[in-house]
Amino acid sequence: MAKNHGSQIKDDKQYEALRDEGYSKEKSARIANTPRKEAGRKGGEHGKYEDWSKQELYDKAKDIGIKGRSEMSKDELIKALRK
Repeated sequence: MAKNHGSQIKDDKQYEALRDEGYSKEKSARIANTPRKEAGRKGGEHGKYEDWSKQELYDKAKDIGIKGRSEMSKDELIKALRK
């Protein structure tokens, strides 16, 4: 049986399951508090990273602050951006 985490957590059972999987408290709470109807909706409209040029991937990695990006191949940049 899941603990009661107060009114801040809407789905205590899901929160506990996520914490057991190793998710942080913040991420577990965010997921557990997301209404089910909204959870599966897609967000932004950017295309797949595979369709981006290496320069576009590099610029995105620079914006995010990924270290070592100048030495990375296109595949390595994609992998780093997905982390």
